[in-house]
Amino acid sequence: MQAKVAMCIGCHGIPGYQATFPEVHKVPMIAGQNAKYIANALTAYAKGDRKHPTMRGIALPLGDRDITEISEYYAGLAKVDAVPATVEAPADVKKLLDKGACASCHGANFSKPIDGTYPKIAGQHADYLYVALKSYQIEGKPYHGRTNAVMAGQVKQFSHAELKLLSQYLAGLPSELRTVPQSRFR
Repeated sequence: MQAKVAMCIGCHGIPGYQATFPEVHKVPMIAGQNAKYIANALTAYAKGDRKHPTMRGIALPLGDRDITEISEYYAGLAKVDAVPATVEAPADVKKLLDKGACASCHGANFSKPIDGTYPKIAGQHADYLYVALKSYQIEGKPYHGRTNAVMAGQVKQFSHAELKLLSQYLAGLPSELRTVPQSRFR
């Protein structure tokens, strides 16, 4: 397994590590994320539905078994106590969350998605969430953006200021997501 996750560690195993594409942001925490979601994300990078040159290069050579094993490894890497079921959002944020029907897919306190293919977003880095949400608003660019019709439909109704407010709120929620430092020397 260590050989399979070696490419992941260089970004996802360093607390506070930042990516520079398409803009500077912390790389997402994937330890504790749903295995099905990680597998879907890797597959989407390989297919080009998620556009990120580095992630595409990492995902392309992976077979189905590799993707499953990597996804299960990261899903089980950061087991933590259960997070609280709900946290009351401020009125302005609640209005935006309701407008986007965010909890209808991402679940209770945004840590219990209704389907394993949807991500846990509570506690994720705010700058990453903001960049990810904006990427669903991008169309027709060969190396930038994401092609998920449901998310695109939801996110297009928000301004960048509203997406930033949502991202900051979600990042402050209790979470199962972690960055688990791993030695590059094995």
